Amino acid sequence: MDRPKADSVLLFSGLDPSGAAGISADIETINNFGVTPLPIITTLTAQNTQRFDSIVLTEDSLLEKQYNLIHEDISFRTVKIGLLGSVSQIETISRLISKKSPLSVVLDPILISGNQENLSSSKMIEAMKINLFPKSTIITPNLEELNFLAPGMGEQEAVSSLNCSWVLVTTSDASKIDIEHRLYNDSNLIRRFKYKKLEGKFHGSGCTLSSAISALIAKGISTEDACDQGLAYTYQCLLNAKKIGKMQYHPTRALYKSK
Repeated sequence: MDRPKADSVLLFSGLDPSGAAGISADIETINNFGVTPLPIITTLTAQNTQRFDSIVLTEDSLLEKQYNLIHEDISFRTVKIGLLGSVSQIETISRLISKKSPLSVVLDPILISGNQENLSSSKMIEAMKINLFPKSTIITPNLEELNFLAPGMGEQEAVSSLNCSWVLVTTSDASKIDIEHRLYNDSNLIRRFKYKKLEGKFHGSGCTLSSAISALIAKGISTEDACDQGLAYTYQCLLNAKKIGKMQYHPTRALYKSK
């Protein structure tokens, strides 16, 4: 009996040994949408719920070998990109995803950790903007990351400068009571998503959101609806978060229930 092919998402992401963020969050989230994750690890990190210590990069040649073997064997139409470790990694991944078209690319530009450690550089930011943003379907910066990407600009001007069709700006740290995430398409604000601010600090919320969006896009959901449903899913994960360490809360990622 012929079986239908599974929806899948190719992942470029870092390893967080606490399990809250990075490739662990990506795999867990995407599995909960009934989609198959195809993980390629870009970085090994030493971190926990309290602090980020250090990072070791995967060699570009290994990234390329892993990608090529997946590409020749497994069908995928969606790519999710998380933590990247160098300009050369950015350029390598840009070149690799250019081999396969068309692709839906969800890029979470991880520039700082949840505990405010810097994970990027000005050269890496410029490389992302030149090589990856134009190839991305959507990018998902928080307000602080948006300020790193386009310093000194207002939000609308900053979004316009990023050369990406869809931009979801998340604002969880901008208010103590209510939060509003904003979705832009071709630099125009088209949707506002409002939620009540949750108490506590969370580790892996951005990874959960971007992975949920990528899984929904892989299932054929439109970008706007994927953002709507991905945000709702992430909020439920945070409402049920648990504290496994001494500081940040760990999202409790559960099976996705469609609207």
